[in-house]
Amino acid sequence: MELIADILLIAGALGAGLYCVVLSRRLNKFTDLEKGVGGAIAVLSSQVDDMTAALDEARTATNSSASSLTALTGRAEGVAQRLELLVASMHDLPVNAEKQNMSSEEQTEVIAIDKSVFQSRRTVREAAE
Repeated sequence: MELIADILLIAGALGAGLYCVVLSRRLNKFTDLEKGVGGAIAVLSSQVDDMTAALDEARTATNSSASSLTALTGRAEGVAQRLELLVASMHDLPVNAEKQNMSSEEQTEVIAIDKSVFQSRRTVREAAE
């Protein structure tokens, strides 16, 4: 009986030893930096660093674009105000020779068209603001 117990004990120890060897090999493959999960983690880490650098560059470009767009918008608003003043001052100009030769009904139509164009542009501008 003791002999059978010793044989079973030796078989169990050999089985445990074989299991440890197999587990050790799998663990070495798992943590291998070229093929295993360790390599995947190293690649992902480098990709995260690259993406962080790209994000910083994009953020810098966006900030510079926003500041230049703000400056251009300010210039455009100034030009729009000057154009409105010019259009308003054109209404104060004397009547052209063409308008003097027109009948009063034709002159009224031209004035109505001029006012509607000016008002529609003004409405579009106010809606954009």
